[in-house]
Amino acid sequence: NTRYDQIHLVPADPPEACGELNNGVFIQDQIALVERGGCSFLSKTRVIQEHGGRAVIIADNAYENDSFYIEMIQDSTRRTADIPALFLLGRDGYMIRRSLEQHGLPWAVISIPVNVTSIPTYEMMQPPWTFW
Repeated sequence: NTRYDQIHLVPADPPEACGELNNGVFIQDQIALVERGGCSFLSKTRVIQEHGGRAVIIADNAYENDSFYIEMIQDSTRRTADIPALFLLGRDGYMIRRSLEQHGLPWAVISIPVNVTSIPTYEMMQPPWTFW
């Protein structure tokens, strides 16, 4: 029953988060919104973890995707991450980013259950954001 209440969802800069972040100071103790592509899901998660993020939401880079979920599998390394990660459909990630840009906001304030990230989406039978 762990939740992050009233926590910032901060879009990573650069969006793919495959290396050093330009806004890493804002990721500290928050949740990062990252785009798919450029490196493995694990690499992205570790970058956010190294910047002090509590969790990462990785949105598909196919902005028109509104129904196809991608499994975030382990890469071929023996590395691990200690923060939760969640996949988000491309259309939803795009809408969050676009809304923030339109309103001139650097982040969104969200509440999200952490334990949902360990449940495969197909088992929940509904999109993960319905729990937010």
